[in-house]
Amino acid sequence: MKVAIVGASGAVGQEFIKVLEQRNFPLDELVLFGSERSAGRKYTFRGKEIEVKLLSHNDDFKDIDIAFTSAGAGTSREFADTITRYGTVMIDNSSAFRMDPDVPLVVPECNAADALVRPRGIIANPNCTTIMMVVVLQPIEKLSHITRIHVASYQSASGAGAQAMAELQQQYRQITAGEPVTIDKFAYQLAYNVIPQIDVFTDNDYTKEEMKMFNETRKILHSDVRCSAMCVRISALRSHSEAVWIETEKPLSAAQVREALEAAPGITVQDDPAQKSYPMPLFTAGKDDIYVGRIRKDLANDNGITLWLSGDQIRKGAALNAVQIAEYLIKCQKNSTL
Repeated sequence: MKVAIVGASGAVGQEFIKVLEQRNFPLDELVLFGSERSAGRKYTFRGKEIEVKLLSHNDDFKDIDIAFTSAGAGTSREFADTITRYGTVMIDNSSAFRMDPDVPLVVPECNAADALVRPRGIIANPNCTTIMMVVVLQPIEKLSHITRIHVASYQSASGAGAQAMAELQQQYRQITAGEPVTIDKFAYQLAYNVIPQIDVFTDNDYTKEEMKMFNETRKILHSDVRCSAMCVRISALRSHSEAVWIETEKPLSAAQVREALEAAPGITVQDDPAQKSYPMPLFTAGKDDIYVGRIRKDLANDNGITLWLSGDQIRKGAALNAVQIAEYLIKCQKNSTL
């Protein structure tokens, strides 16, 4: 098994390296690719230094079984044919192919089998906020069809990459020192602030990030559900959170929902209000599961449930989800040869 990471020097690329090692992913060789800026850098994997190769239009992917790509939508579109030409499965973390009808959009806890039908050799990794939400929606959908979702996301600096995280830390240092604040990765100062915009606005005044939650949720769940989102950047460093209002066809009790979530894969229920126990990004960073709390009936909707979730969007919202897709493919391949 030969595996590649494209965009190895980025925040998600670095997380791929960690996740593959931590999960003892069954590979024999790891190849790292990057831009001219990162080519030549070296990273350690299983005690061995690996040098980043320049991503080029050549035959470098001829013997590679799986390529995890996280170098931006433009790079994914440009190099997709080069990567998949010889049969490499491309698991792409960008927005390039998510809504293409011939590219499966996969969250293993929800629709793993979709990954088996990939006519272009590409599997798309969904948007991080969508991944986190649908993992929690799936057990509820099994109880009663979800018809409507309202969600407010509280997204950390890490969602904009490693440089954005560094800028937030720099801003706090500058403010403390009484220095001018550097503003580059965000439209405004993020330290001591929240910014009610993630990505650019579309014609309907929703941002692209908010529309991803609408469109991707429907594709992953194979559902006609409608999702209205408000995505907000907050000054947490890592891990996103979401407040979610869920309307189902038939009324569900909080106890029913809690029981379903406790039994579901990829979820940890942390819900003890009397002890002030609920998920927070300070504690979910670095964790694999999506943590869920504040589960209760919606006072404004007889068929509604509302809850709070938090999870590390670089892990489950990006690298871990992609690696789980690959693990599923390997498992299916092994089962087919038995």
